Amino acid sequence: MLVSAILPVLLFGFVLGIKHATEPDHVIAVSTIASRTNKLSLSSLAGVFWGIGHTVTLFVIGMVMIGMEQQIPETTAMWLELVVGVMIVILGGASFRSTYTIPAKKEVKINHLHLKSTFIGIVHGLAGSAGMVLLTLTTVDNRFQALLFILIFGMGTIIGMMLFTTFLGLPFIWMKQKQTIYQFIVKVVSLVSIVYGLYYVYHIGIEEGLLF
Repeated sequence: MLVSAILPVLLFGFVLGIKHATEPDHVIAVSTIASRTNKLSLSSLAGVFWGIGHTVTLFVIGMVMIGMEQQIPETTAMWLELVVGVMIVILGGASFRSTYTIPAKKEVKINHLHLKSTFIGIVHGLAGSAGMVLLTLTTVDNRFQALLFILIFGMGTIIGMMLFTTFLGLPFIWMKQKQTIYQFIVKVVSLVSIVYGLYYVYHIGIEEGLLF
């Protein structure tokens, strides 16, 4: 009876996790890495490790806050969102700059790909922890269900982002030999990241009144 009662909740969390992975700030941040990989497996792993970092952070902070029966202050949550915006700008800038490296280095694999993807996931996890705590508290009945819900949600984000980065990586792998087109596309992705990041910072800092 207990299992049949909690299964719909867990399925709901899994679907939400997949949907959560495709939010614009997540997609844009990870795309700056996936677009620079030279193997499809590396592109897929960028999504997997993003999901791992994101899930671990949500789980740790979420369970601590739920255990203390507390919620993350709104101002703190907004500051964390602002950090996400700054990170997206930096990632876009680094990706754009990479297109001007000397030809001999263009085929070198991205160093520390896993660590970088995990770090991005951690930052996104920190920013999303306030919403995760609130969502969990309004969805489940006890701490054990909260633990399961966050883990299932995390599995959804890992699978969702892995599928997205795999799909995203395909055209970049195909165009790798056509350097002019490839570099142009990477620059476009990078500029989109920079513009979106700046908008994100403006929205949180100015429109939402965090900085003024």
